[in-house]
Amino acid sequence: MLPEKIFISGYAKLPKGITSTELYSVIAVGVLVNRYTGEVFEAEASLVTSVAKDFFRNHLVGKNLNNFDEIEKMFKENYFGSARKAIISALRTCYEKYEQIVAGVEDVE
Repeated sequence: MLPEKIFISGYAKLPKGITSTELYSVIAVGVLVNRYTGEVFEAEASLVTSVAKDFFRNHLVGKNLNNFDEIEKMFKENYFGSARKAIISALRTCYEKYEQIVAGVEDVE
């Protein structure tokens, strides 16, 4: 049996003119997920402020990647930082990778 916890990452280009872009140029998102249920155990993003990092983590941990529409809606309705579109894009990449993993696709990158 495969391990329950898997790590998935996603990246997206950040908009110009914000602090994160000056430091990173892309946003990196990482989630520790239950392979079998989609539950998010841990989450982190390469955001600059601790408030933004905490918001990201607190609003993902306990959520389920299988309900990605709810996650996307929550960020659209509640996160008003300049990196919002990049965060959603990077999370969508994580979700798509998760779907491939569940489907048994071999080389998920």
